[in-house]
Amino acid sequence: MGDNQIYPYIAIVIGVISLSTAAVFVKLAGDVPPSIIANYRLLLAAFLMLPYVVVKKRQEIKMLKKKEWILTILAGISLAIHFIVWFESLQYTSVASSVVLVTLQPIFAFIGTYFFFHERFSSGTIISMFIAIFGSIIIAWGDVQIAGKALYGDLLAILGAIFITAYFLFGQRVRKKVSMMTYTCIAYSIGAIMLIMYNMILKNSFFHYTSFEWSIFVFIAIIPTIFGLNLLNWSLKWVSSSVISMGIVFEPVGAAILAYFLLEETITWSQWLGGTIIIFGLLLFIASTRRKRKMKMTITP
Repeated sequence: MGDNQIYPYIAIVIGVISLSTAAVFVKLAGDVPPSIIANYRLLLAAFLMLPYVVVKKRQEIKMLKKKEWILTILAGISLAIHFIVWFESLQYTSVASSVVLVTLQPIFAFIGTYFFFHERFSSGTIISMFIAIFGSIIIAWGDVQIAGKALYGDLLAILGAIFITAYFLFGQRVRKKVSMMTYTCIAYSIGAIMLIMYNMILKNSFFHYTSFEWSIFVFIAIIPTIFGLNLLNWSLKWVSSSVISMGIVFEPVGAAILAYFLLEETITWSQWLGGTIIIFGLLLFIASTRRKRKMKMTITP
């Protein structure tokens, strides 16, 4: 393998590590409302992309029709809800449990394609889904032994996986017409607007935060959202989507390691066992669907 062929794989590793930082940043933010963190993640990310989209991709925006705008708006709303419930889950359960359960998104996506696009299930797909679900049950059972609120956090994380799936399903048609940068900038902007209204209803403060908390807002907008996602999308030019999917499956591993060193979070036996089973099930799932999947590869923000 030549040096040029190695670069995409290096980018995947860096991209997955970057994605792994999101949950840790949320935890480090302490008492900041999760919806505020989500708000600034989308708002700052959209702000950083906006100049490029306005200057270079203006024609793509003009090409969007009414139905595509509706789908994009629904996608942005789904993304906002995903961040609200996922970030909220981190107030109740560990980084390891939350991130590994959110990583179940590919399974929900395939179920969505079954209902919307009549994707067929192979025996390998069904087996792998049951393996991953079994792993999530082990995590939930272990967490409920620790505290009832941990189970509530697990349920919020699963809800987060469902809403990020909705984000991808709504945006699938639009992504065929416009570039990744244009679509994500619009969807992030819509999600940010929704979160602004949501935070206004809750009367959450937008400005009274410490310099450390403001740095968290900036880092979570740049590292996992811009830096991580862009590297993975750049890699799609040279490697298959299944390779990147398999890389993303290991995001919970990176998140758990970072949480161990930065947050001093220990990993229970149920999280180790359940997480390992889920990762194995997802790898088997990706391998069994790589040839049959109709959905274009999309990467979790």
